[in-house]
Amino acid sequence: MGELFKPISVKSPADHPWLFSLRCVVDLQLATISKYLRPAISTIQGDVLDVGAGQSPWRGWLPPDSRYQGIDIKHSNEFGMTAGLQDVVYYDGRLMPFADASFDHVICVEVLEHASDPQLLLSEISRVLKNNGKIFLTVPWSARRHHIPHDFHRFTRERLEALFSGNGFFQIEIKERGSDVGVIANKCILLNMRLLKPKISPGAIVALVLGLCCLPITGIFLVSAHISELFGLGSREDPLGYFVQAVRVRS
Repeated sequence: MGELFKPISVKSPADHPWLFSLRCVVDLQLATISKYLRPAISTIQGDVLDVGAGQSPWRGWLPPDSRYQGIDIKHSNEFGMTAGLQDVVYYDGRLMPFADASFDHVICVEVLEHASDPQLLLSEISRVLKNNGKIFLTVPWSARRHHIPHDFHRFTRERLEALFSGNGFFQIEIKERGSDVGVIANKCILLNMRLLKPKISPGAIVALVLGLCCLPITGIFLVSAHISELFGLGSREDPLGYFVQAVRVRS
């Protein structure tokens, strides 16, 4: 079964900052990712590996003197990405073509849920990281199935803790991205997109009317989500996703 809405690939916020900011108003997953990721990677130095690089959107947030290397799977076009980008290596998704301890830092944004073997992916990341190298990773929690048929997992805080500690990581910091208010707003946005999507069917008029009726409710929850995020309101037990920062320590 195909997807009703294909995820839109993220373009570099450094190239189009206003468009990126506008997208973050309605794309709450992206908004909460950027909230934690940008300050975390804006000062890191050395060799940086971007796992699941896609269009390399986060490269512009790195310091100018850092050295960027992206890696992605050969069939990245199935995820709406453009293959053949500069400084991106394409591989089969299993063993990374890099020597042990090659990188000072790793970025991995919304990728782990698409790995059929997340343990292998994290062990490979651990292998290519230098001693005391850091990883910055995000995963969704409350999110629709996307990039079908390559959406395999949702990870709890507890599962993330176990995965990282079992692969040589220490100083593991896990932060919830968003709250239940943002989750409700996100579901309302997706509902409106589905109801208002143009189509020819007997129920199209009914769907259109329902979609128009839901629009004010969606707007209220969207504003509430941004306010909740600003003031730290809402329950963190049902977040949009997680941000993980950890240090690789070699014995």
